Amino acid sequence: MKKSTFGPWLAVVLGAAYFLIPLIATVEFSMRMKRGEYSFEAYRVVLGDPRFQASFSYSVALALATIVIGVLLVVPTAYWVQLRLPKLRPVVEFITLLPLVIPAIVIVFGYLRIYNSESWLPLTDSARGTDLLLAFGYVTLALPYMYRSVDTGLRAIDVRTLTEAAESLGAGWATILFKVIFPNIRSAILSGSFLTFAIVIGEFTFAALLDRPAFGPYLQLVGANRAYEPAALAIIAFVVTWACMGLIQVFGAARGTAQK
Repeated sequence: MKKSTFGPWLAVVLGAAYFLIPLIATVEFSMRMKRGEYSFEAYRVVLGDPRFQASFSYSVALALATIVIGVLLVVPTAYWVQLRLPKLRPVVEFITLLPLVIPAIVIVFGYLRIYNSESWLPLTDSARGTDLLLAFGYVTLALPYMYRSVDTGLRAIDVRTLTEAAESLGAGWATILFKVIFPNIRSAILSGSFLTFAIVIGEFTFAALLDRPAFGPYLQLVGANRAYEPAALAIIAFVVTWACMGLIQVFGAARGTAQK
């Protein structure tokens, strides 16, 4: 008997409607800033706002710093666990999952308690110190995604054979890590990096409580005082996030093609 496809297609249609209808309504509302006609005036106002440019640039710079710190922290750790300490994998995986179960507000208050002006390391005494603290906070938030992406990439290659071959040619650990391991898990690192970028761009709690001029608090500020501009900002943030997801798919497909 031929299987009916009505049920699966109905689920797909309902799921697509649940996702697309609010998105279309947001786009339509964002284009009604001029009375009686559709226009991109709200987008023009938002993109021309100096505060938007400053906050978005700040978040992009912070996202890049977070990606660099995260990669330098996660790749050597995941590599060493894969190569020498496989029994510690459950422990490391548990630690990397903690940011998913501990609320961001708890983490940031812990940072403020430890690194305030009266502590042994007063990072919050200066703007640069607070920026560094915020970057490390974002590394913590992105840790589950970056670690799993890198770990998946490492599992897809023969780490032990690559390491032994490099050692037989006289390569040191730094050479092995940066010239052998990094190139072989490039797409995994990029996937984790794009996820990290998407997280940092939309994050609010850390930036607001540390009083930094990031994009998340700017979104909240505009949303509390404007009508049409918040809808335009929501669409812009959506496009940035989905651009990151699309780039993950592109690099993942490119990696699969190269392996074939």
